[in-house]
Amino acid sequence: MLQSSENSFNLRAGTPAPNPNPYNPVKTVTAPVDQATIGRTLVIKGEISGSEALYIDGRIEGKITMPDSRVTIGRNGTVDASIQARELVVMGKVNGNIECSDRVDIRAEGAVNGDISTVRISVEDGAALKGGIQVRSEGKSNPPQAQKPAEAPKAMAATASA
Repeated sequence: MLQSSENSFNLRAGTPAPNPNPYNPVKTVTAPVDQATIGRTLVIKGEISGSEALYIDGRIEGKITMPDSRVTIGRNGTVDASIQARELVVMGKVNGNIECSDRVDIRAEGAVNGDISTVRISVEDGAALKGGIQVRSEGKSNPPQAQKPAEAPKAMAATASA
């Protein structure tokens, strides 16, 4: 199905002939990764919530609520906030309580000062961690405060029988 050279170039208009192929694919432009980034010079005071991944290389004060997402604290990131996320990676500094429905990963250069409640936790050599850790089974998503009253009567019963 070759076309003659007369059809491929319109001699009268001096322009190429229109494409005989009627199919033109729709071009979609999407971000390669659905991730928001807070740069190293940004300071945010308040509440952050959302449903996409979050990378923090700046300073956050307040509360971070991303229950279905991954939050990454970069090497330059400093967070003075409570964090609720599906997954948390710490390479910077975190001061505040952490509640994750999947996992917490504290890298060698990371530091956490606060209580952690999660299903899985990984702490690399060289990481700093000061606070309590509660590793719960996958089915439960109760924060540590909800479970403490139930534990108190057991402790008293154990001391009374001893």
